[in-house]
Amino acid sequence: MGKALNILCARHAAVLLLSVLTAGIGGTAASATDCPGNPGALGTSRTLVVDPKEHLRIGTMQYDETLPLQDHEVVLTFDDGPLPPHSNQVLDILASQCVKATFFIIGRMARSFPEGVRRVRDAGHSIGTHTQNHPLSMNRMPVERARQEIDDGIAATTAALGDGGGLAPFFRIPGLLRADAVEDYLASQGIQIWSADFPADDWRHISSARVYDLAMKRLEAKGKGILLLHDIQGRTVAALPRILATLKARGYRIVHVVPATPERPKTPTDPQEWQLHPVSETVAIARWPKVPSFVFARTETLPAPAAPDQDWRAGKPALPSEWPQPSSLRAMNDAIMLAAPDASIFEIQEKASSVIRQAMISARHAERLAMPLANSADEIGKLIAIHANASKRMIPGSRRIAQPGLRRAPDRAP
Repeated sequence: MGKALNILCARHAAVLLLSVLTAGIGGTAASATDCPGNPGALGTSRTLVVDPKEHLRIGTMQYDETLPLQDHEVVLTFDDGPLPPHSNQVLDILASQCVKATFFIIGRMARSFPEGVRRVRDAGHSIGTHTQNHPLSMNRMPVERARQEIDDGIAATTAALGDGGGLAPFFRIPGLLRADAVEDYLASQGIQIWSADFPADDWRHISSARVYDLAMKRLEAKGKGILLLHDIQGRTVAALPRILATLKARGYRIVHVVPATPERPKTPTDPQEWQLHPVSETVAIARWPKVPSFVFARTETLPAPAAPDQDWRAGKPALPSEWPQPSSLRAMNDAIMLAAPDASIFEIQEKASSVIRQAMISARHAERLAMPLANSADEIGKLIAIHANASKRMIPGSRRIAQPGLRRAPDRAP
């Protein structure tokens, strides 16, 4: 039974490889209707051809750029293989849905299972590298050792592929533990660094149901991107069929990424498409129709008023005759004049002051008339005594200057 399944899968892989080779430069991959024995398969919607030297670092888990994907497009990636039987099971599941992915091979795994590496290539998938021994210290190891890990991994994978070749200049740092020196070295070799846009945490000790939940939840949050999986894990094998079925049900499309070659030019893209959510997706004005650039054959200008036309003293109009003339209401309004106030209005305040002043003089005169006249010396003396005693009376609430019985100190002699 297992031998028959392997033969069937090999036939499917051969058919898919032939379809990819005959798809042409346009990059159109096998669709669901082209999947032998499964017309309702998820399929691969298109092939994206990239130039690794133009975009050296991709994946928003660590970098500003990612692959130029459209909404609801997904790139599947698998790390750490090959490792039988799990890697073979992953390849069978992908083949049953006519789905293409990218595999990042560990060098020592390629030495141990070289036939697994060739099977990945023969199934039409892209092959990158993942160092020689998968060290989780690339971010702190000496750069010479990091270079050795990278070079040895490439050499081991190349040897496993044999004369058929098929290695892509793609690389993923183990554990995504990046370092500037490592990135600079890979850039000098023209190798593109792949991070990811979201993982499914399938390297952890979790259930396959949890792997599925994390993959779909994070994909829904992003809307598109690079999914990081591992083909050496049994939980990944168990979750993968459900992931692919849900992608199909929710309208997601699989994109296969391959490197550009002289015979296969890169897919044309705009710089902003390498952002996870370009401005065109988040700003409404970017989706408005663009205004075309017009070339005018003749430019006409309105005649400007000449200086003599502005001379109102000569009775000439202020504007050219072609322009609208001023309304006649203005002249009518100019003719309306208000009457000036009479001078007597401003004398009211002065007359009031003179009347008040006259009234005050009359009141003082009446007071003098009401006072009794002193006809004799005795009466005048009484009035003086009354005023003198009044000056000695205490004001309520005041204090005396000197206490009774105290004598005034005699003035000192000069």
